[in-house]
Amino acid sequence: MTEIVTSQTPPILHGPSEKEKKYDRQLRLWAASGQAALESANILLVNSGAGTVGVETLKNLVLPGIGRFTILDDAVVNEADLGVNFFLDESCLGKPRSECCTKLLQELNPEVQGDWFPKQEGTLDLTSILESSPTFTLIMYTHPIRKEVLSVIESYASQHKTPLASIHSAGFYSYFRISLPATFPVVDTHPEIEKTTDLRLLNPWPELVEFARGMTKNIGALDDHEHGHLPYVVILLHYLEEWRHAHNGQNPVKYDEKSEFGKFVLSKARSNNPEGGEENFQEAAVAINKNIKVPELEPGIQELFHHQALDKIELQSTFWIIARAIEAFYRKHDCLPLPGALPDMKAQSSVYVKLQSIYKEKARKDAQEVLETARVTTGGKDIDPAEVDLFCKNARFVKLINATPTGEDLDAIYEAETANDEAAEAMKVETGGAFTLPMSNFFIYLALVATSHNPTSTTDEILSSITNMVPKAAGNERALQAAQEVARAGGGELHNISALTGGMVAQEMIKIITKQYIPIENTCIFDGISSRCQVLRL
Repeated sequence: MTEIVTSQTPPILHGPSEKEKKYDRQLRLWAASGQAALESANILLVNSGAGTVGVETLKNLVLPGIGRFTILDDAVVNEADLGVNFFLDESCLGKPRSECCTKLLQELNPEVQGDWFPKQEGTLDLTSILESSPTFTLIMYTHPIRKEVLSVIESYASQHKTPLASIHSAGFYSYFRISLPATFPVVDTHPEIEKTTDLRLLNPWPELVEFARGMTKNIGALDDHEHGHLPYVVILLHYLEEWRHAHNGQNPVKYDEKSEFGKFVLSKARSNNPEGGEENFQEAAVAINKNIKVPELEPGIQELFHHQALDKIELQSTFWIIARAIEAFYRKHDCLPLPGALPDMKAQSSVYVKLQSIYKEKARKDAQEVLETARVTTGGKDIDPAEVDLFCKNARFVKLINATPTGEDLDAIYEAETANDEAAEAMKVETGGAFTLPMSNFFIYLALVATSHNPTSTTDEILSSITNMVPKAAGNERALQAAQEVARAGGGELHNISALTGGMVAQEMIKIITKQYIPIENTCIFDGISSRCQVLRL
């Protein structure tokens, strides 16, 4: 008897681990794979100037659990630091700022390792520190920064293909710029769920056709319960076939044809039931516009297919091997691999599960075909099937960042931004101020760049630097306003502006580390006076 009871005892259920509890919310955003990438990251911050914006950025990376960080900062804590940097207190006065910030940052998350330099007073030897440290996942540096220090950082990043983030905060203005060593592909872009549905209604495969025909073979003879629980995929496939018979084999792809087809589908619903209609037929009619359309490639996947990977590291990466296998699949079948997801719909549970399995099996076969193609490609023998599965599920929305080099044509950007400003002013006048368009932040960027190495530049010096960068900006009123505001700041940081900027930078760094979501491309400029961001590709 005891043996029987023991054999029937249910297994012990294990709850989430302490780490899963701690990082529960962020795991819902970037899953275990993203968290693992974060925990293996090694980040370097070269801090200078007031030093607040860099530490605020690190704060937002330490909290979610990066693996390791290092702060290089040769400043000694003074009274001014205490008023703007929340990771310093009075006990830090006279001590290395890098050490004090590191220790207080680690208190936020003891699992994160931290280090600082210099260990003793003296000149900070950045080159030797970089050579003796483990390779950094990415490097962040803050302005103002000495030219020779920046040169060492850029040389290291070029050699090790390390992403760089430059951050500048002064007064009410800030910007940050991301420099990627090569084309940066993002597979897991997390598009909206509604956009990822691919039901293949205009190009169904044999198993799906057979399933739909089996359910609708005697559709008129179905009882009300069965008729009212036909999945809308089955309904649409059935009546699409009827439509093609009546329209010379053509599908309803134009707007007026879709409207007519929707009315045709709704006319087949039964109304002699307690509900006075059938929800599944209404679902079918609503799904027509989104799901009955000629297949076309999204801009991101078009760019992927047309991109010529010239860098040796790019050519050898598994990403490009899988990308070429995906392209071969598309050329062969005139469609991308099926993602396999099936949206919720009114249906009997057993029917929905069967339909779901059909979609999943088709997705598995498509992914297997891509995997086989990739593995016969040079360098693709050991490609991970999980990586192929992820690529196939997200193929429509793959995004290439930094796919084309930036030429820094500031003159062209100046003309475009001033034209937008003139249009904004005209709109304001025409509507009597009732409707306004945002003004460009480009001049803020120019003014901040002018103080990249000298935070105490005067207004005239800043304007002179702006004119050297963009000769056409000479005499521009908005350039003068930005120069005056940056000169007034004198290189000082406002904690709220730096904290907000640090949060934005950290968000983009997490995207790069996890290779999930779409990071901004190039430069983000923040105007704390109007509380507005603008992203420019400079």
